[in-house]
Amino acid sequence: MKFTRRAGLCALLALPIITMAATTPAFAASLDELRAAGKVGERFDGLAVALSDDAKGTVDKVNKKRRNIYEQKAAEQGVQPEAVGRVYAAQIMKKAPAGTKFLKEDGSWVTK
Repeated sequence: MKFTRRAGLCALLALPIITMAATTPAFAASLDELRAAGKVGERFDGLAVALSDDAKGTVDKVNKKRRNIYEQKAAEQGVQPEAVGRVYAAQIMKKAPAGTKFLKEDGSWVTK
């Protein structure tokens, strides 16, 4: 059973990573701008973090969409949404612009 779940999670990596922030490129660009400006960070679990008050609305929208994606993929793969979020987090880290801050599981922050 673990192999099936692991294989399912690996299959998620093969999926084209869409901009999980939104469905429009303009919104994605603004998320990247917020990340590069240090106003939005990313977490180890695939969720965004508002690092300034003016980014909270954007982060709330981003996380709502991401949670929906994670729940859908988890249901399809028979795994927990948190596991899907962690897989996506690795892809988000790769695609995020320079200057993006990442919260690691141990609570420390690193900057790309």
